[in-house]
Amino acid sequence: MPTEKDSPGGETPAAPPTVQDTAGLCEVITSKDRLAEVRAALPGPVGVVMTMGALHEGHAALIRRARRESGSVLVTLFVNPLQFGPGEDLDRYPRSLGEDLRLCTREGADAVFAPPAEVMYPDGEPAVRVASGALGEVLEGLSRPGHFDGMLTVVAKFMGLTRPERAYFGQKDAQQLVLIRRMVRDLEMGVQVCAVPTVRESDGLALSSRNSYLSSHDRAVATVLFRALRAGQEKALEGAEAVRRAAEDVLLQEQDCHLDYLALVDQDTLQDLPEDRTGSALLTVAARVGRTRLIDNLPLQVGAVESPAGEGVN
Repeated sequence: MPTEKDSPGGETPAAPPTVQDTAGLCEVITSKDRLAEVRAALPGPVGVVMTMGALHEGHAALIRRARRESGSVLVTLFVNPLQFGPGEDLDRYPRSLGEDLRLCTREGADAVFAPPAEVMYPDGEPAVRVASGALGEVLEGLSRPGHFDGMLTVVAKFMGLTRPERAYFGQKDAQQLVLIRRMVRDLEMGVQVCAVPTVRESDGLALSSRNSYLSSHDRAVATVLFRALRAGQEKALEGAEAVRRAAEDVLLQEQDCHLDYLALVDQDTLQDLPEDRTGSALLTVAARVGRTRLIDNLPLQVGAVESPAGEGVN
């Protein structure tokens, strides 16, 4: 799935942008009734791509994959207030509905569901939410308490509203992906969750809507995250401790990068990988560059030969 403004319970979130100059673009839907009409007419299987808007080529890759594999594609655009905590950037989060619709149209989406907050939460904050449990209390969950409860709640609502056969999410938000897969499995939602590899700039920086916050200096500093991940990946054959040490050494060389966490974890449980463990793992990092908090990760094989299909710079 998002430094400095209040979240739910604080200031009222900024109103969503109005739809302007949408002639020739895919339909934008703002009501549940209209969504139900459109969904009923779509040929299946239906793929859904859930976003908070401010779309970039990473989102385009999700829509393209959904287009290849699905009979119809729905995209959701909604800046979800439930997943922003105190002091985070709810009001400041970038919103660009017109540009988002053009990207969705270009990539072949059939319709875009962009509801205002009062449509998603007609009674204000929902009385019942999805709890992320222990999986949501580590890594990002430690730094952003309640974030994953809010994320899972809105994903569950969108699953119910769009009734997709497939849902597409980016590997960049790896913990989010783990939690959504577990929710879908544990709650018997019957949706295939499809992961799409992280899309990167030529220098390795993972595409993110928050990259727009970065100054030119911060943008250069931010590349240290991927350089650290690659340094760890290069030590994968030597074991877990060598991976962590190599990545940390790179991060410590950049004084303008303020590390939140660096972790090598099991891809399914998100628990720290023991030194004697080999096999699939996830090297993940979060850091603040300037006023912007960034995350990134790389899947790797610890103590085993890397697959030729391993992720690199796109």
